[in-house]
This record gives sequence, C-alpha cells and structure tokens, in this order.
Amino acid sequence: MSSYHDRSSSSWTFLTHHARVLLEIARDPEVRLRDIAATIGITERAVQGIVTDLHEAGYVARERVGRRNRYILHLDQSFRYPTEANLPVRLLIDLFTQHDLSQDQSLESH
Repeated sequence: MSSYHDRSSSSWTFLTHHARVLLEIARDPEVRLRDIAATIGITERAVQGIVTDLHEAGYVARERVGRRNRYILHLDQSFRYPTEANLPVRLLIDLFTQHDLSQDQSLESH
C-alpha cells in the first residue's frame, strides 16, 4: 500500500489523525492499534493517545474480549468544533463506510 506522501509533495490532508483512527475502528471494531498505526502511517503510541482522547470524549468505549479489545462507537456524539457541533460524527463514518461498500461492489463486478 503506498502512502499519501508518495503521491504528493504537500503533507496536509482534510482528515485529522483522530478522524482516521475513528474510521479504522468503524471499519473493524476489533482492530489492533498496531494495525491502525500501520494503515495510517503514525506510531502505535500516537494511536494509543488518540484512542484515549476518543474514549475520554465519549466517542469510543473499550470492551475486553480475551486478550484483545473490541471498540464500541458512540456515533451520535457531535463533532467538537463549534461550526459542526450540531452534527453527529455518524455522518463522517457513514460517508466513508458507504464509499468502502461501493469500492467493494465495484471490485466484485469486475
């Protein structure tokens, strides 16, 4: 998988690391932090801090299943920034999970 930096000399993106971590958890509630880190291209420690932030803010709950964690998302929580504070984060998750579904269907039809 090529990284974003391979495709552009600019390093900014529209989504924060917090949003990307939340999306990876939405895609797989049993995902390991090291796998999120590898996918996003940040350290496992950074992912751990972000998951803690999301947990403390009420967006994510953790449930222990054997030796692993399962994450439960609270998608009715609102965005944090004042201009989007009246919108649930579900909108972001739905946007990208719908995109994932259409990509999967496109691959299956070929």
